[in-house]
Amino acid sequence: MARKFTEKKLVIASHNPGKVYEINELLSPFGVEVVSAGELGLPEPIEDGETFIANAELKARAAAKGAELPALADDSGLVVPVLDGDPGIYSARWAYNPTGDGKDFDLAMDKVRQAIEAIGENPAGQNAYFACALSLCWPDGPNDGHIETLEGTVHGTLTFPPRGTKGFGYDPIFVPINYQLTFGEMDQAVKHRISHRADAFNKLVSACFN
Repeated sequence: MARKFTEKKLVIASHNPGKVYEINELLSPFGVEVVSAGELGLPEPIEDGETFIANAELKARAAAKGAELPALADDSGLVVPVLDGDPGIYSARWAYNPTGDGKDFDLAMDKVRQAIEAIGENPAGQNAYFACALSLCWPDGPNDGHIETLEGTVHGTLTFPPRGTKGFGYDPIFVPINYQLTFGEMDQAVKHRISHRADAFNKLVSACFN
């Protein structure tokens, strides 16, 4: 039986504004006061887990301990089967630009295209999916650092060149099944209903909020 969330304040364990906005939107119906790890000045932990779940849980634990509040962490990424699952848990690292300022997802999307071409395949139309692990962690103390983790996915295909300036990350190259627009082109309210994060969040709501 999953633990029910009854607190009034929650830390989103992320320094990514796009991700914080998405999670905040998903939480809005529950009347929870939300603050991000970035706003609190919490350091970003080293993500050395080997799965989305492991990384989500270590981020949630770090934020819950640092803020002494319940924390919700997400670890997510783009999985391309023809690339043996890359970029996967390294999705953010593929965007690292040593000569730029922070993450460059134009660079990351181009790396995906080049990697597929390097194995002799056509990048456009390749199957892909976004995966998300969401971890809700209570701080140590009466609630003993308890953690609940749920996973979600959304399947689709890749398209090149990238299309759209909405969303963030790899959204401009991902077309979900049964849609013609990329996540970068579609109304973000639509994306928030069908995304991997929404899938994981719906499972979390069923387990911990209802």
